[in-house]
Amino acid sequence: MPANKILVVEDEKHIARALRYNLEKEGYAVLYAEDGEAALELFAAERPELVILDLMLPKLDGLEVCKAIRKKSAVPVIMLTARKEEVDRIIGLELGADDYVTKPFSVRELMARIKAVLRRTGSSPQGAVAQVRYGGLEADFEKYEVRVDGEPVALSTKEFEFLKCLVDAQGKALNRDQLLEKIWGYEKSLEIDTNTVDQHIARLRAKLGSEAARIVTVKNVGYRIKTD
Repeated sequence: MPANKILVVEDEKHIARALRYNLEKEGYAVLYAEDGEAALELFAAERPELVILDLMLPKLDGLEVCKAIRKKSAVPVIMLTARKEEVDRIIGLELGADDYVTKPFSVRELMARIKAVLRRTGSSPQGAVAQVRYGGLEADFEKYEVRVDGEPVALSTKEFEFLKCLVDAQGKALNRDQLLEKIWGYEKSLEIDTNTVDQHIARLRAKLGSEAARIVTVKNVGYRIKTD
């Protein structure tokens, strides 16, 4: 089985070298770019399974790179930054980043996060729905493609996973704790506020446009998807 390709976008060479060494040690195939423009060219040519993206980059910053990637793909993005302000974190996640790590960071922790993201976005588990069409909403969970009324919709990986969880439940309601556990895992979900679910669902609905009402709020419970 081919190794997962990971694109590292980092202009600080000592950090890039450390990431490459540790990623290759774990068996990943590493691609490297030191500025935003080169990153987008490499992304288009190589189609990596995950992107590790520095926020402060020459030529094109990390937020612009993330925004450009999200227009074309739901590939997971983990952002690196020396900034600690909450506003940067919020902006990064709203543009479609899946995680956010502040420098200096633990390489061991970053490796664990990478593995967790790749597990969540890997091949569909047995019994899971691979493709679905409800009204004007079409989703292919193997190709990571979503369309509404025939037009492609660019979802972040988390938004895509929320949609997939609701589809896999086949119309049954899932409470917020269940959604947190399915998407972040049991241990991590204990650290995350359930309001995070509402925020992701709100962004997902906004992107689904005419099909937004298909995601139904179940009072005092959580959410389900209308299948008719």
